[in-house]
Amino acid sequence: MKLKPTRNIPSVYHSKSFREKLDALIDVTLKEDIGECDHTSFACIPANSKADGQLLVKDDGILAGVEVAKRIFKKLDKKTTLSTFYRDGDWVENGEIAFIVNGNARMMHTAERLVLNVMQRMSGIATMAHKLSKLCEGTNAVILDTRKTTPGIRLLEKWAVHIGGATNHRWGLYDMILIKDNHVHCSGGIKNAIKNAREYLKESQKKLEIEIEVGSLDELKEVLDTGGVNRILLDNFSPDLVKKATHLIDGKYKTEASGGITEKNIRQYALAGVDYISVGALTHSIKSLDLSLKIYPVE
Repeated sequence: MKLKPTRNIPSVYHSKSFREKLDALIDVTLKEDIGECDHTSFACIPANSKADGQLLVKDDGILAGVEVAKRIFKKLDKKTTLSTFYRDGDWVENGEIAFIVNGNARMMHTAERLVLNVMQRMSGIATMAHKLSKLCEGTNAVILDTRKTTPGIRLLEKWAVHIGGATNHRWGLYDMILIKDNHVHCSGGIKNAIKNAREYLKESQKKLEIEIEVGSLDELKEVLDTGGVNRILLDNFSPDLVKKATHLIDGKYKTEASGGITEKNIRQYALAGVDYISVGALTHSIKSLDLSLKIYPVE
């Protein structure tokens, strides 16, 4: 099955700040790999030699990371050209060629591993995001990622989630208030936690949504009695309990299910009437898509 690339791209991925963060990440990861020099490539390959590279697909799935690969190649050789046959968000199959790259042979060898590491992981995440979203088709449930990301490359992993057709939850601790069980314990209970959060927002003049996690129907009832939130996270609820919880909430607040959700049971959660389903495994337990970069000298 062939899919068109995702077109509805959130503004964050178009922003100048995102591009700056992406370029900074590429700089750090190249430095990590190259160190003082790619001695093998400089020792074996003449300085001005040219090469063609082919990105070979060895799995079926959603391709992601093409735009990142372009920036990596260009960082090392501004004259690099990339001819793409598939773009971010396209379905690819074993045996296909995703793109052809032409440029300096040394620089292409230097870029090879970083390009593959990025694209294999991003494509694996995008493929799972696509799969989970397809499993929930026909329901109102939206699939979300979490903050369970690899330190340092969250922007790549969340980008991959979006490319695969799922939705990004909060980016960090700064763009939403999410009151979890530990916050509740240290606040002296649910009512205090919500009260403190609302007072903090008023005093700091911040406009952030408040979400609170509950682990039982009793805790849910306490939240409903207190009010003052935007979303309720039903943590480790069974699909049957989610159904009971959404009935109690009765549309007053947005609902999110999380914890113990897999490919096998995700549709049951979606059918239980929840608005969002967050899946940590989207970014912390992914099998990378198998890709290979073959490089050939240009005579």
